[in-house]
Amino acid sequence: MYIEGSQPRIAVIGMGCWYPGARDLRQLWENILSRRRQFRESPDRRLPLADYYDPDPTVPDKTYGKRMAVIEGFEFDWASKRIPKTVVETADIAHWVALEVAIAALENSGYTRANVPGERTGVILGNSLTGEQTRSNNMRLRWPFIQRVIHAAAKAKGLPLQVIDELTIAMQEYYKSVFSPFTEDTLSGNLSNTIAGRICNFFNFHGGGYTVDGACSSSLIAVATAANALNNGDLDLALAGGVDISLDTFELVGFAKTGALTSKDMTVYDRKASGFIPGEGAGFVVLKRLEDARADNDYIYAVLNGWGISSDGKGGLTAPSREGQAKALRRAYNRAGYSLNNVDFIEGHGTGTPVGDRVELEGIALAMGANSETPSRSCGITSFKSLVGHTKAAAGIGGFIKAVMAVNRRVIPPLAGCNEPNEVFDKAAHCLYPVLQGEVRQTTETLRAGVLDFGLKG
Repeated sequence: MYIEGSQPRIAVIGMGCWYPGARDLRQLWENILSRRRQFRESPDRRLPLADYYDPDPTVPDKTYGKRMAVIEGFEFDWASKRIPKTVVETADIAHWVALEVAIAALENSGYTRANVPGERTGVILGNSLTGEQTRSNNMRLRWPFIQRVIHAAAKAKGLPLQVIDELTIAMQEYYKSVFSPFTEDTLSGNLSNTIAGRICNFFNFHGGGYTVDGACSSSLIAVATAANALNNGDLDLALAGGVDISLDTFELVGFAKTGALTSKDMTVYDRKASGFIPGEGAGFVVLKRLEDARADNDYIYAVLNGWGISSDGKGGLTAPSREGQAKALRRAYNRAGYSLNNVDFIEGHGTGTPVGDRVELEGIALAMGANSETPSRSCGITSFKSLVGHTKAAAGIGGFIKAVMAVNRRVIPPLAGCNEPNEVFDKAAHCLYPVLQGEVRQTTETLRAGVLDFGLKG
């Protein structure tokens, strides 16, 4: 039921996830409560450190980061889903991780492929670069350039033409053997914008499916976009989430050259914060208007009351702004109908970068201090990234799921990797405190939580 002009609240009726060390909600919640961190040295099959690591951050084409958080054991059961093996082999794994997690979320909400309504159900997915498999597959089509390089180098060394030709033929065979052949399914299987469409295709949804890209805030933008679609009556049921399987040289060397990675431990909201450890994963939530969820007797994990988006305008493209962040928070709580000062804890962005953490905390404090209706009180802050690193396009939805589980269980969850809280907690952000292990609180009262994430420029 949708009443035009109303401002319905949004119910979270289902969730699904696959993050490092957690292939389901139970494992994720156990890791959250125990502060079980998932960082390990980069496995060679993802990033061979012998080829790409150098402790000197100025060395070209190298990364000084040695660790990451990876998902393990994922196997897509294409046969049971009646998806041709050839299609699966030519598509980026991000497609199949997203589909698997979307299925889990819908089943968690009580729906199956057979009974889920399709006419006004849509999928909004956060993703930035498809996945690392797509970028590696693109190398197959670069063979003509590589062939010219081989010819030029071999001729410069004086090799006979026959030897050059034989060498080229042999190298082409070796080179292309590691890549999937290009077929009629390759293009659609390696585009970011078809991941959501694949989920719609699998379930026969007709409400629309598309990908949104807001960099690291992509999946929270997906949630806000889905909430808007439910709010204005375009959808009656929405899957919103994100997937990011991109731990390859393009991102890791790129992040290293911005100085965002840490060569040490990841310490979020800490005085010694030095950057983040990259991660990967996927998460989805199933959303419905609250009155519809109640009418359908759905289990309601939590209720989304307000959401807001902003950008920083002028300034550095990668430098966050506390004013821009505060603007998004004010917009969200104006919609919610209550103040940020009434929130019990905030699931923060928390990358562990010195500038990012400080600006984030100052931005939250600025938004809290801007509302004079309610006196300031102490609000806890925690971060999903402190457990699994920065999962980029899948980071926001991971934090959202964590916050939903926490308010559902009436627990203020702990932060990991903060040993010496940032000095900003004693200054501009004195209204906030990091939720350390000894400050985890369970209550019988209803909890309110906020969730935020940064992207590039907002």
